Amino acid sequence: MSGTIRSNIKQGLTVDIVLKKDQATGRLTRGIVKDILTNSANHPHGIKVRLQDGQVGRVKAVITNSDGET
Repeated sequence: MSGTIRSNIKQGLTVDIVLKKDQATGRLTRGIVKDILTNSANHPHGIKVRLQDGQVGRVKAVITNSDGET
């Protein structure tokens, strides 16, 4: 599922994000969405979110379980 479309992102989802400090390397951080920070319907670099641990970054992937559910 694309991390560039806001309607795909919901609170409580597990996602992989790129933190600002990791943009050069593309290192991903996994966490659970607490807040959605991007107001627009889509963003080419990913929707900006705050994870439950307080880290902020842009969504690169939405993690689904083995049944294909989010």
